[in-house]
Amino acid sequence: MKKALLLLPASMLALTACGSGDDAGASNENSGGTFTYESQNGPVEVPENPQRVAVLSTFAGNVMALDVPLVGVDSWSMDNPQFAEELEGVEAISDENIEQLIELDPDLIIGLDNMNNISQLEEIAPVVTYEYGKVDYLEQHVEIGKLLNKEEEAVSWVENFQAEASALGDDIKAEIGEDATISVFENFDKQLYVFGDNWGRGTEILYQEMELAMPERVEEEALDEGYYALSAEVLPEFAGDYMIFSKVADTDNSFTETETYQNIPAVENGHVIEVDAMSFYFNDPLTLDYQLDVFEEEFLN
Repeated sequence: MKKALLLLPASMLALTACGSGDDAGASNENSGGTFTYESQNGPVEVPENPQRVAVLSTFAGNVMALDVPLVGVDSWSMDNPQFAEELEGVEAISDENIEQLIELDPDLIIGLDNMNNISQLEEIAPVVTYEYGKVDYLEQHVEIGKLLNKEEEAVSWVENFQAEASALGDDIKAEIGEDATISVFENFDKQLYVFGDNWGRGTEILYQEMELAMPERVEEEALDEGYYALSAEVLPEFAGDYMIFSKVADTDNSFTETETYQNIPAVENGHVIEVDAMSFYFNDPLTLDYQLDVFEEEFLN
């Protein structure tokens, strides 16, 4: 997974996560029994009631949403302001710092299948990895629910989320028009991107659950890869009637002052919704519920 552009989504829920260092301080002996989880790489013996989970990429929000204690998460999750309270006392970790992970003594390690040092990590605790995008974002949450012995809770959240997102989508279409188009763009590391329907930043909600329309050029260029790099000069070709601007802090956004940008109809009509990129990257339950709240406020209020 490339850190530049954050190829995740990539993805807060009003759920309380047991993520603090104090709460997560229980010994592995308190984890109870084990069961066999059928991972994509074969069976893995995992704790029935994990108490010290380490997440090395992407899935911290899924674990927190299921109220399972964390001892360490990836740096992207640590930098998410929506996660800050839940992750108080939790350490930032990486697949390169084996000694730190040994000291944290996790009883389960979760990450992506492109992590480094997996064989060394397996000597510390059971390791379960996922291929990003192998299943869709909601199936992924159910899979993590199975891993954490909380499948019922995960399925319940998915069903409620889909119902809520669909209903909100109907309200939004009634407000802005059935045929109104939405585009999602971001300026990262001096490069503009537009996003398809599965790259975090609210795209799953807007295009999959709400079934809002995307501009034709976005559909042509961004669906296969999930994102498309473009220049500021051609941004008007990809602009929807409404635009979600995922803003990265401390980034030069002077392109927004140009005549080209100012003449985009969505800009002229005040239909640009600016969101904090770090809060919007992911597509876990915490982030998705937060995105729902933002879209309800921005489109309807």
